[in-house]
Amino acid sequence: MKRIAVMTSGGDAPGMNAAIRAVVRTALAKGIEVYGIRQAYRGLLAGDFERLTNREVSGILQRGGTILQTARNDEFKTPQGQRRGLRRLNEHGIEGLVVIGGDGSLRGALALHRLGVPVVGVPGSIDNDIWGTNMSIGVDTALNTILDALDRLRDTASSHERAFLIEVMGRNCGYLALMSGILGGAELTLIPEKAMELEEIAARLEDAYLRGKNHAIAVIAEGAKPKVADIVKYLEGQNVGFEVRITILGHIQRGGSPTAFDRLLASRMGIKAVECLCNGEHGVMVGLNGREITPVPLEEVTSRTRPANLEYYDIGEMLSR
Repeated sequence: MKRIAVMTSGGDAPGMNAAIRAVVRTALAKGIEVYGIRQAYRGLLAGDFERLTNREVSGILQRGGTILQTARNDEFKTPQGQRRGLRRLNEHGIEGLVVIGGDGSLRGALALHRLGVPVVGVPGSIDNDIWGTNMSIGVDTALNTILDALDRLRDTASSHERAFLIEVMGRNCGYLALMSGILGGAELTLIPEKAMELEEIAARLEDAYLRGKNHAIAVIAEGAKPKVADIVKYLEGQNVGFEVRITILGHIQRGGSPTAFDRLLASRMGIKAVECLCNGEHGVMVGLNGREITPVPLEEVTSRTRPANLEYYDIGEMLSR
């Protein structure tokens, strides 16, 4: 193998740059040329390739986001778009591809694998919903960002005797809400995997007030039911004791310098991805299983999603009382 390419696709995640750096430097150490594909599958179809050397990846380890940028592309979802992508790879003499991203990105990688392209995926998604890995790149940093915000909001909630409803990312997977609720000492956590009635939400907040708490924190995943807006509307007509305020953290959860854990995880996964390509292990994603980084077939990875562990939900319920 003489020439490979790397791309970052889907939603950005802190640590993607560390993974790019690891891919480039590992490949160069093995005498392999590396090209970066800008703006993911959109850039692949446009032929937006750039040669990457040690100089291009110097000083990016601590940076959030991705130097290769990312974009979504509907054309690549079609058979015609996928064949066009294959042609672009062949035009540039690419013999192997590393795709860093979430579920949709890995599905694109699988499509190229089925066309004969040697592909290895690297999981990068703050939702931690990718099957085949205990943790994805960016999860730890996003969780720490949420906890920092939650701790700050508790300070003002206590000062004014308020209940804060904090919406975090997680359309289909409640991992971030679940873990930040436990680690941030929330009185209430709502996740997509576990619905709760409006009446119970109001009762839980009122119970916190009656027990003498001077604040209440509810962490709510964006995909949870009921929605934050519906909860606020319902609570306006109830007397739960606290004034209620809402904070939507939004895309602040995606940004920022990656934590030590994410830098190390991304580096290990980037190294393993190149090793897999060199060893002829294609059509796989590298995942964290226990302490080891191991290859998992993309067919298996994309056939299911990783749900939040509801044992942690029970832990959060017990500790919130």
